Amino acid sequence: MKIYLDNCCYNRPFDNQTHERIHLESEAILMILQRGQSGMYKILGSDVLDLEMAHMSDDVKKQRVKNLYKVTDTHIHYTEEMKERARELQQQSNIRTFDSLHIAVAEAGEADVMLTTNVKLEKISETLDLNVRVISPLKFAWEVI
Repeated sequence: MKIYLDNCCYNRPFDNQTHERIHLESEAILMILQRGQSGMYKILGSDVLDLEMAHMSDDVKKQRVKNLYKVTDTHIHYTEEMKERARELQQQSNIRTFDSLHIAVAEAGEADVMLTTNVKLEKISETLDLNVRVISPLKFAWEVI
């Protein structure tokens, strides 16, 4: 199974863990990444993730996120086709630029699922005609356990 995690997923384990939902999402993400490291899943990375991570202002958090990101075993390079697909998605909805780019990359990488902790993105994705399923890591974990 191919899995693409957006940037918020890599950040989640370093967010405030006193909130139950954040803690549970963090545990789900770490379990998914661990399964990727053991070869159960193929974790996809991308130029888009690299760019978004490079713009993080907190250097300590950025390094921690990049350490988690090392589990990726396939890197999707940004193309004009992805840029065009992202534009198409933005025209169909009020989706943000990076979110549309992540979906375009996940589709291009033929991911089975794209994980996000962004509830709004998950809801919007349900209304779009996508070639990848966008779902929260917690829901995904419940399905596969």
